[in-house]
Amino acid sequence: MRSITPVKRVLRACTAAAFWLIVWQVCALLVGRELILPAPLTVLERLGVLAKTGAFWQTALASLWRIVIGLAWGTAAGVALAVLTSASRWADTLLSPAIRVVRSTPVASFILLVLLWTTRGAVPPVISGLMVLPVVWENVRRGIAQCDPKLLELARACRFSRWKTARLVYLPAALPHFFSALTTAAGLAWKSGVAAEVLCLPRPAIGTQIYETKLYLETPDLFAWTLTVIALSLVLERLVRLLLRRAGEGAAA
Repeated sequence: MRSITPVKRVLRACTAAAFWLIVWQVCALLVGRELILPAPLTVLERLGVLAKTGAFWQTALASLWRIVIGLAWGTAAGVALAVLTSASRWADTLLSPAIRVVRSTPVASFILLVLLWTTRGAVPPVISGLMVLPVVWENVRRGIAQCDPKLLELARACRFSRWKTARLVYLPAALPHFFSALTTAAGLAWKSGVAAEVLCLPRPAIGTQIYETKLYLETPDLFAWTLTVIALSLVLERLVRLLLRRAGEGAAA
């Protein structure tokens, strides 16, 4: 199978983007009302106006910081619980049902509950972490469970310590699953974090700005802030992929 060159990859991405921009423009022309669906150029112009203000960057960075905190603690807790529930049957019996409940409960319910227990600014990172935790836990736990039994038998025969067995046997088995989970979790953290901001209205926050655009029927601003969320989510996901790639290279070395 031939590999795709970087130039072809960029051309494909540009073609796909151009196609959907054309579809967006055609739909905007058919609707004919900016209040319902503004044209792409209108949204980009509005985004350019917003990006020239310091308040825009302060708001974007504040939301980014909250999401990163939620992603970090949710990932750490998910890995720790995956190791604990894999090592102990009692821990698995007690904790696995609770984690599955977190995964199944609607985000809005958690947002309202957490809002009763803490401040508005703390809600988005808490919610982001709660949504990330089950994804990381399930994937890392699956990676540990799929560890090669022959390698474990060899580790016991060579009398490896628990730490050495974890480092040389379990870690290589779990890393691919962890990398996949973290890539998915980055996007999930953004969705849940911004949803939390929309409901609890911290300041400054992208979610608060989105809520206010709805109140004042500023549809171009709504689209502009949504594009900002998408752009920041893609940037964070790319950074996560880069860090994971370097971590994988380091583990292989």
